[in-house]
Amino acid sequence: MESAEAIYQYAWIIPVLPLLGAAIVGSGLISYNEATNKLRKPVAAFIVSLIGAAMTLSILILVSQLQGHAPYTYLLEWASAGDFQINMGFTIDHITSLMLVIVTTVAFLVMIYTDGYMAHDPSYVRFYAYLSLFSSSMLGLVVSPNLLQVYVFWELVGMCSYLLIGYWYDRDGAADACQKAFVTNRVGDFGLLLGMLGLFWATGTFEFDLMGSRLTDMVSMGTISGGLAALFAILVFMGPMAKSAQFPLHVWLPDAMEGPTPISALIHAATMVAAGVFLIARMYPVFEHIPTVMSVIAWIGTITAFLGASIAITQNDIKKGLAFSTMSQLGYMVMAMGVGAYSAGLFHLMTHAYFKAMLFLGSGSVIHGMEEVVGHDPALAQDMRLMGGLRKYMPITAITFLIGTLAISGLPPFAGFWSKDEILGSVFAVNPVMWAIGWLTAGATAFYMFRMYFSTFEGEFRGNDMEARTRVKLQSLQMAGASMGPGAMSAQELEVSSSAHESGDHHHAEKPHESALSMTFPLMMLAIPSTLIGLVGTPFANYFEAFIHPAGEALTVAEIAEEFDMNEFVRMAGASVAISVAGIILAVLMYRARKIDPAAIAKKIKPLYNLSLNKWYIDDIYREVFIKGTRNLAKGVLNVDVKIVDGIVNLTGFVTLVTGEGLKYFENGRAQFYALIVFGAVLGLVFVSGLT
Repeated sequence: MESAEAIYQYAWIIPVLPLLGAAIVGSGLISYNEATNKLRKPVAAFIVSLIGAAMTLSILILVSQLQGHAPYTYLLEWASAGDFQINMGFTIDHITSLMLVIVTTVAFLVMIYTDGYMAHDPSYVRFYAYLSLFSSSMLGLVVSPNLLQVYVFWELVGMCSYLLIGYWYDRDGAADACQKAFVTNRVGDFGLLLGMLGLFWATGTFEFDLMGSRLTDMVSMGTISGGLAALFAILVFMGPMAKSAQFPLHVWLPDAMEGPTPISALIHAATMVAAGVFLIARMYPVFEHIPTVMSVIAWIGTITAFLGASIAITQNDIKKGLAFSTMSQLGYMVMAMGVGAYSAGLFHLMTHAYFKAMLFLGSGSVIHGMEEVVGHDPALAQDMRLMGGLRKYMPITAITFLIGTLAISGLPPFAGFWSKDEILGSVFAVNPVMWAIGWLTAGATAFYMFRMYFSTFEGEFRGNDMEARTRVKLQSLQMAGASMGPGAMSAQELEVSSSAHESGDHHHAEKPHESALSMTFPLMMLAIPSTLIGLVGTPFANYFEAFIHPAGEALTVAEIAEEFDMNEFVRMAGASVAISVAGIILAVLMYRARKIDPAAIAKKIKPLYNLSLNKWYIDDIYREVFIKGTRNLAKGVLNVDVKIVDGIVNLTGFVTLVTGEGLKYFENGRAQFYALIVFGAVLGLVFVSGLT
């Protein structure tokens, strides 16, 4: 027990190790840039070793928690004034130990993968420094004992995402995407800050449990109104809405694909987007006693799940398809939290972290192979219309991607089946309408994921078709809003440009080939939990729920098993598997057997197809209302400033100048002239007084 206690006392080292790596490498880049950039392999080994050490310590802590060790909290006084006191420190409990393992294992494998994926990037060392800082920020957030400390690391995670999404800052797309992510998250974070301050004003604490109990007591006694408590809670929820890409603050997530694929995997699996769901779990003592807030959370999650899936159906960019898939799966987690299925939401967070990390890294492996054929143009290398038949050339990537596809589609015995089914079962007990939307979303998920798999790995390879390349490039320009007027490339110019590119000094391969071991090893490692980790949360023996239960609701596996109804499980699981199988069959008929023509269906439902393809026009609405609206407001303010404010100031100066010029003639230095003025003034006064 003493050794276990020692592990807890030194748990603060877990976020500090990657922070130390980022600080040392970052200092080297600032002070000795050229020399540090040459130390590529030593830097990678150093950073990976540090996150590996953090992972080992995290696993030891999780094992200790599984064995029944009491939660451990260490606090130190950070600031105080009279009765006001703020503590900082770290806490280790069930949810913290679980999240530490998820973050460190995914980060460790992503960092190994990075060595192969970023091998030719000139800023390879800078990328590792950013990755390490990002991992440290998320780990710091996970161990935070109160809402204020969570907020500090929350902002650090946001800053790191800005740096990583905009890593290739010389590309316009990346520069725009990181700004979009940053601004969208500022909207959510402003709400979070207001909610935090409101809750502190009401309860006098930032501690999660105390905040919940005091707020409940104050509402029941009438000290503050239920509406005000709900407002504070919804403001806090705005933070997770932005971080976990919930409607309507989801617009940054697909654009985040402009960053390198390893960071897409880390953002979309275990770090940034998971932070939102984690905060909802931490704030559960506040949320669960306010039914209005729980309903808002549940419906936001439901809408997001359906919205993400409906958009993913028509995406041709493999990474953007996975981005909308992430948005949809996060919607499931938030929906679960909203209906009170606390452990189901966290269970899906864990299973999703592994299979989504594998899918993203698999897409990176595909893009890496495609770049050898079509060049380094993301519009071509990431478009599934130019892929096909890659299973023959990239068997490991194909098999692991198929495992991830089966897992996210919710087919037994893969991980996604158990967690998604538990969410749908919990939702059905609360709101059948919500369940129906989640159920349809499950079918759409299976359809678009198998569409992605068949388009990428089955059939014939289409990457060498020059006509297809030209068509894809033109469509990508149009989708990006490029004007096809003066200055834009016509189809003929684009074709000539492509031909010149092919026949130039860039010698591309005819066919892609499997990625290096540093990229395929993480895929194989992630395939194991993607297949098996769901078995810890089966309804017959739900070890996960027994471990992760909310505070004060301790349950044993046997007690959970007693509540299990086999007939209900067969009905619910049968329905979810049936809709998933229907989605898969439809994808097979469209994209494998070619019995149904997707283009013909798209023509028949053109408005719906365009709605999905254009992301429900939400980005366009935001552009018109917020971006153009802000610019018009700024122009209006500028006009007021120039014509009215500047006009008044300039008029004042002009009047002063004119009066000064006129009065100077009265200053001639002659006493008789001054006496005459005085005499005139006296006469004037006598005349005025006589009139009155």
